[in-house]
Amino acid sequence: MVYIQFHLRKGVSTTGDLAENLLEELNCKTAFTIPVFGGLPISESVVVTWLIMAILTILSICLVRNLKVTDVGRKQLVLEMGIGFLYQFFDGILGKRGRRYVPYLITVALYVGVANLIGLFGFKPPTKDLNVTVALSLMSILLIEYSGFHEKGLKKWLKSFAEPIPIIAPINILEIFIRPLSLCMRLFGNVLGSFVVMELIKQLCALIVPIPFSFYFDIFDGLIQAYVFVFLTALFIKEALED
Repeated sequence: MVYIQFHLRKGVSTTGDLAENLLEELNCKTAFTIPVFGGLPISESVVVTWLIMAILTILSICLVRNLKVTDVGRKQLVLEMGIGFLYQFFDGILGKRGRRYVPYLITVALYVGVANLIGLFGFKPPTKDLNVTVALSLMSILLIEYSGFHEKGLKKWLKSFAEPIPIIAPINILEIFIRPLSLCMRLFGNVLGSFVVMELIKQLCALIVPIPFSFYFDIFDGLIQAYVFVFLTALFIKEALED
């Protein structure tokens, strides 16, 4: 009886420690405070986002240096093939009318992809912070609504909320709020779920066992979430551009 009680207590203690560790990892702490307006707290996710921006900016500057029109090198060929592939992919969704929005979609895809993978280098992924996914979703929904307004004009844009019949106008207006919520919670939920599953595997299994799971949850799933986010954003833009 004492033996059973001991192991039950040990199991409860282990579960409690695991829950505390998960909450500690998911908690987005304040990195530092800027002494303005009574103290402006800067969270870890913002600092890591600045780091990602710096990395992508430096890489962009390095990759586009010394580009040539003729007699191009291998680096330029690979770069042009990659950019060409991305433009063809989004052109297939948006068409020529939506080509002006492709740079934004590529930028978001790069950011979300790097943000999901940066945890492999010991940093806390910004996409674990709900504030980050909310901001990304709001930026995307503003672009989606702007694309419809820019393409149709004010009168047709307002009229589109009453299509195909005026009675469903409230539902179409409600979609403005549902779409960013869907984008936000899908990205945050999948990143959070992958993290929790990996932490559970690390706690329950040996050191070597989690490695193949890490390839899926930390790498493959992270890139898939970046793809899904920009793919859905592109589909919503295409819908907004349609007459």
